[in-house]
Amino acid sequence: MGTTEKSPIRIYTKNSRILDVKRDPAFGTYGRLIFPADSYYCRGNTLEELDLVWYSCIDPEETVEIVNDIKRRAESGEPVFFDIYTEAEKAADPAKRDTGLFFFPGKPGGKFAICNAGGAFAYVGAMQDSFPHALKLSRMGYHAFALIYRPGAVVACQDLARAIRFVFEHSRELQVDTRDYSLWGGSAGARMAAWLGCCGTAAFGERILPRPAAVIMQYTGHSEYSADDPPTYACVGNRDWIADWRVMKNRLAHLARLGVDTEFHVYPGLGHGFGLGTGTAAEGWIYDAATFWEKRGRQR
Repeated sequence: MGTTEKSPIRIYTKNSRILDVKRDPAFGTYGRLIFPADSYYCRGNTLEELDLVWYSCIDPEETVEIVNDIKRRAESGEPVFFDIYTEAEKAADPAKRDTGLFFFPGKPGGKFAICNAGGAFAYVGAMQDSFPHALKLSRMGYHAFALIYRPGAVVACQDLARAIRFVFEHSRELQVDTRDYSLWGGSAGARMAAWLGCCGTAAFGERILPRPAAVIMQYTGHSEYSADDPPTYACVGNRDWIADWRVMKNRLAHLARLGVDTEFHVYPGLGHGFGLGTGTAAEGWIYDAATFWEKRGRQR
């Protein structure tokens, strides 16, 4: 009896073109959202050359690892991307077509995190500021989602509120534990995480859902604070001219005085948008942040 050999799955390398990744049939209609929908903020032709406005320390090895992970799972028929809005909602507001959740699964029954990239509310820098975090968290056993949201502070928070609702409503099929989830973000994404953590989903048009057990923030000038803020972990570089480390430190000091659990780290020599900080003084911070989250969840 004859056998039919399957074509080998193409593996991306640092020399692979960004355009080829976007157009890969394995990704269907969501391939274009792996990189910024507005190409003005994304430079370079290949994965190695990728450059995102306002970001530093982009690691091509991580970029290649991410696209290959997504491709492998997509080729295997695993869920990779979810729409958070219905077709009717997207027809009524075409900007909602550029939204969704990329899924990085953890252990069955594990807790979940939603990661929100920065981009000054002008674009979504997911390849540096949420995909790497989500992939790392998934390999630590957590279910992680990377949100692609609409530019603009209010609509971005509405998208995050909808994303939280989506995970809660589909938790059984995704094998996700919704207790003690966390919100993560860098720069503008950190503001989103803080606002949802403090104000809740109802403030942004969704039904009331539990608030996160912890908010994990990187390099943001967000200075608002309240006793309603969840336990907050924050880190930043001391050479960040966009998000001054002193602003972040002062905010956490105010939170601590209000009785909110906090943890703060400032790393020497780093500017804005260092992501996981691989190969820098910040490398490994994500494990500290996950420990902070775990402890606060157990204390609730």
